[in-house]
Amino acid sequence: MTLVLDVQDLCTSFHTRAGVVKAVNGVSFTLRKGEVLGLVGESGSGKTVTGFSLLGLVDAPGRIDRGRIVLNGQDLVGLPERELRKRRGRDIAMIFQDPIATLNPLLSIRTQMTMALDAHASMGRAAAEKRCVEVLEKVGIPDPRSRLDNYPHEFSGGMRQRVAIAIALLHNPSVIVADEPTTALDVSIQAQILHEMRSLAQETGTALIWISHDLATVSSLATRLLVMYAGRVVEEGPTAEVLNNPRHPYTRGLIDSLPATAEPGKPLSQIPGTTPSLLSLGQGCPFKPRCTYATDICDTAPALSAVTKRAWRCHHPLAMEGAA
Repeated sequence: MTLVLDVQDLCTSFHTRAGVVKAVNGVSFTLRKGEVLGLVGESGSGKTVTGFSLLGLVDAPGRIDRGRIVLNGQDLVGLPERELRKRRGRDIAMIFQDPIATLNPLLSIRTQMTMALDAHASMGRAAAEKRCVEVLEKVGIPDPRSRLDNYPHEFSGGMRQRVAIAIALLHNPSVIVADEPTTALDVSIQAQILHEMRSLAQETGTALIWISHDLATVSSLATRLLVMYAGRVVEEGPTAEVLNNPRHPYTRGLIDSLPATAEPGKPLSQIPGTTPSLLSLGQGCPFKPRCTYATDICDTAPALSAVTKRAWRCHHPLAMEGAA
């Protein structure tokens, strides 16, 4: 498949009075046409900042310190804001977690979608309406033509999120970054949207980066997983292989903490401790204080090991066989 996104050694920091917060620290991955990549980890692991960095949406005091974000052959890092604006929405789009904060409550859906179209394309009123109806129908909005003149408050939470997805699809972007877009929705609506997003990726060829803390949700959608901790990728590989045979103890902990894996009547498993402060990570493995496998060698940073399509960052990787 065609390579659409190549991220290499991405480092994004927030330069505060207390010190430098390395929110994204040397993240690298590739994305191909139609592929769904899951980006998972606890809150504070760097998932959302990674997504914002891809679109150049990191505000001061944050900044991209180094790295490359090559989208369709062009490096986005260092581009002037005017050039980035030309690509947002057209070549790469984002679906945010809360649709009510994304959509303008004072403007009709027709107006908001037409504005998004006008930002990157010049078309007549009839053509614009036709395109709006097409994408609304594609994401499952019933009677889309009549709903164009509705306002966001006239839609349910699930329907508002579908509208946000439709806006992201208007220009058939090469990549869509979805930042936990189903977190606030009930389980049945989540399942519908996940099914529709999987189908849209297959039909349109749009590559999708799905950011979530919920391994169960991501496992039903993504073909490949990146597990992040303290701003770093600690494990990656095909979804089924990562979930069935995790190599990193942190990945194992995330899987064990899923309610579905718990025995009835017994307490849920949990990873001990809390995520570390990104202001004072030190030189060793950031997961050491919470890891039951840690030894003195973990005071040095582990290198990224790789076998075929799998990669992990650990001095004491779990065995491939029998780990699940």
